[in-house]
Order: sequence, then C-alpha cells, then structure tokens
Amino acid sequence: MNILFSLALATAVGLVFNRLAKLIGLPNVTGYLIAGLLIGPFVLDLFGHEALKSASVLTEVALGFIAFSIGGEFKWAHLKSVGRTALIITLFQALTACLLVDVTLIALGFPLPLAITLGAIATATAPAATLMVVRQYKAHGPLTGMLLPVVALDDAVGLMAFSISIALAKVFDSGAALTASAVLLEPLLEIVGSLVIGTVLGFVMVLALRFFRSRANRLSVTLCGVVLGLALSQMFHLSSLLLCMAVGTVMANFCDVHERVMDINDVWTSPLFLLFFVISGAELDLSAIPAVGLLGVAYLLARSLGKYFGSFAGACVTKADRNIRNYLGITLLPQAGVAIGMSQIAVTALPAYGDLIRTVTLCATLVYELVGPLMTKWSLAKAGEIEKSPKKEKNLKKA
Repeated sequence: MNILFSLALATAVGLVFNRLAKLIGLPNVTGYLIAGLLIGPFVLDLFGHEALKSASVLTEVALGFIAFSIGGEFKWAHLKSVGRTALIITLFQALTACLLVDVTLIALGFPLPLAITLGAIATATAPAATLMVVRQYKAHGPLTGMLLPVVALDDAVGLMAFSISIALAKVFDSGAALTASAVLLEPLLEIVGSLVIGTVLGFVMVLALRFFRSRANRLSVTLCGVVLGLALSQMFHLSSLLLCMAVGTVMANFCDVHERVMDINDVWTSPLFLLFFVISGAELDLSAIPAVGLLGVAYLLARSLGKYFGSFAGACVTKADRNIRNYLGITLLPQAGVAIGMSQIAVTALPAYGDLIRTVTLCATLVYELVGPLMTKWSLAKAGEIEKSPKKEKNLKKA
C-alpha cells in the first residue's frame, strides 16, 4: 500500500479513536494505541510491515520532539522554587521502581539485558495523563503542588537511567568482558557527550531565533535544530533523547521568546505525536502477548510497588505532607510517550530482546493509561484536593 495513503489512513483512524476515547473518558494516547493495534499488520493489516518500515523516520522525529518538550519544562527558576523535596522524592520513586523491576526480573530468571532495560523504562511517567486529570478536576493542594514538579523531573531522571542501562545491556548482550570502561566510562561519555552537544546546539538555536522572528521561521529553526540533534546523535552514537532534552532546557532558560516558540511547536507536533502513538500501536504483536505472560505481570507489579514505596520513602525522608506520603506514588502510575520511545530505541540497540521489550511496554502502557488516570483522580479526591461541583454540594446540604 502507498505509504502516503497509509499515513493518511493512520491519521484518520487516530482521530476517530481520539473522539471515542474522550466519549468514554479515556486518555487520547489510549485511543491512538488501540487505533494502531486495529489497523496494524497483526490485526486488519491496513498499515503493514512495509508502511511501518517506511514510517520509521517519523517515529525518530517524534521522539526528538518529545524529549525537546520535556527539556522545555526545566526552568531553573521553577526548579529552585520547588526545592530539594521534589528532587529527593523524584530520585527515590524513579530509582526504586528501576531497581525493584531489575531485581524482580533477574530473580525470576529473565536475561540480564532484558531485565535492566525494562527496569530503566519503568522510571518513566506520563505527564500528559496526569496533567489532564489535574486540569479537568481543578485539583489544588499540597499533593497537586508536589505532583506536577515530580512528574516534570521524573522523565529527566528516567532518560539518564535509561542511557546508562541500555549501554550496560549492550555489553551484557554481546558477551563482552565487563571492564571499567564498558560499565562506567562508555555510558558516562554517552551521557556527557549528549548533554554537551545538546547544550551547544541549544545556544545556536537561541542565537538563530534572534534573527528569524516570524512564526514560520521560528518553526523552521526549531525543526532544523531537533532534526540536526537526532542526526548528530546517530553519527556519534549518543542518546537522542538526552541530546534533544538538553536543547529544550537551554531554550527554556536562555531564549526570550521560548513560550511563543513552544506554542508554535505544539501546533504542528500534535499530529506528529498522533501518528507516533498510532504507529507504536500498530507494532504491537498480539501473538507475542501470551509469551509476555509472567514477564508482563512482574513488570506491572514491580513498577507499581516501586513507584508507591519509593515516593513514600522520599516523602518520609523530606518530612512532606501526609497526603503526599500516602497518595503521591499512586498518581505516578500512568506511562506513555517517553516509555514507548525508550522501547523503540531498545528495538535497534538490542535486536535479540527489542521486540519483547516493546511488547511489554506497549501492553503496560495500555493498562496504565486505562487505570492510571482513574487512580490519580481517586488519590486527589482522597486527599481532598478536587473541587466539589455545585450539584454535589446541594445534594449534601439536602441530605
């Protein structure tokens, strides 16, 4: 089938399922994944293997812009205002989830490269689903105030953990001898190299935006910068996610028109992200789900427990509010874009395990995106941070 027709079909079906998801109160990403699953090569085969292969460049660009958008949230002034509490809780919950998944999967006998890669993916949280619930129910209070910065910081920690884990996984997968260079130096060089090149590229973009001021030109500068960042990451074998996140961070802190640039960027990336999630759903091989079995269940349980108890421990250490201690971990369950992006990278980096990692991640995303927002709403309600509607208040008075 013609690739352009396939992309048009994927967009149209994604839009339809976006509407259906909203009607039944599900996040957009869930609708996109289900749409992709149905039209993909393993169900209706309307978006086949050839189309998936041809569309790979779109998924790479989408990943770059996902990381760029995350970087755009890291303004130093905001990070200073939330203080050490948010940072400590973020580190506790992300690393506890990572380690608990690692230990659980290794104890169950799964291969080491598979276990540590899924452990790193477990750190990622979906900020979009969480923000949607907060805004929809106009939540406010100590829990909400801590939830938003933790969600923003979480993916940065996750990207760094993933860069280290995937480098180690490649060493274990190849059977190479474990040396200090392979275990420490190479991952460190990849992280530092990605951040340095991303920072330099970010400053070049900030300078360019002083000369190009129209909406069209600003969009072109952003597109050029992110795509160039992706190209450099491939050329020098660096982390595309970390590099593009560094570009976004520099833009957020040193570009006077950052807000306008991000607004322009959001308009055109929305359909790109739609296609990214539809294509990701199309790659889900249903026949592999039974094989996931124990692996998938272990991942779901270990990650969920890691997020909850990691947040609880971090809140206890920082002496945070009781509601933060009891409910924050539950609100961090949703998982989507960044986790799927990590699994896509694993397909290329670990051919022996990549497809299984992607299948586990996509299945987990479907579960988390169905259950996660509901659990977030429940937690916010239990913490007393969701406004009561006028109708409910009238009913309570009558009672």
